[in-house]
Amino acid sequence: MSANSKTILKIDASARKEGSMTRELADELVARLVEARPQDKVITRDVAAGLPFLDEAWIGANFTDAAERSDEQKQKLALSDTLIEELRSADVLVIGVPIYNFGVPATLKAWIDHIARARETFRYSEAGPVGLLEGKKAYVIVASGGTKAGSEIDFATGYIKHVLGFVGITDVTLIAADQLMENAADKRAAALGQVREVAAAA
Repeated sequence: MSANSKTILKIDASARKEGSMTRELADELVARLVEARPQDKVITRDVAAGLPFLDEAWIGANFTDAAERSDEQKQKLALSDTLIEELRSADVLVIGVPIYNFGVPATLKAWIDHIARARETFRYSEAGPVGLLEGKKAYVIVASGGTKAGSEIDFATGYIKHVLGFVGITDVTLIAADQLMENAADKRAAALGQVREVAAAA
């Protein structure tokens, strides 16, 4: 990569490969960003197939000092280390968030559990937690059938923004194609328009 190139990390979480609004919008946004900056690198992480849930062995490995971890513990954390390195290396995040039953998909929650690690992506201080991944830009693309983004029954967008802020990513732009059960074509067109606007301003 050239000296002024950036890395874009795209996270897909929709269980649908075809007909997914979040996948379509995320692909469109990444395509437009790369069109403007062809030198940029794109990393795609599709979590839809599932990630291992945290278990007792994982937690034990995580709370063991890195210098004292056994080979088995290092292997237990290997996927988490990879996911964190992808996130750490990224300058721009594009995260597709379909709202399932008012919240984020379990697969996306599993990704969050793997990347939210003390001493890696955040640390505790006397003033509270401090995120370690500052200086990144995030685009959160949300789609829903009936849940209005930002409403009192939307437990996805606020959670994602909070988690990103927790690890130091506070520059977050939300693109919503919500309540697609009504006027889906119009909602899709409006979201694509927003994608074009934010890409042009990037």
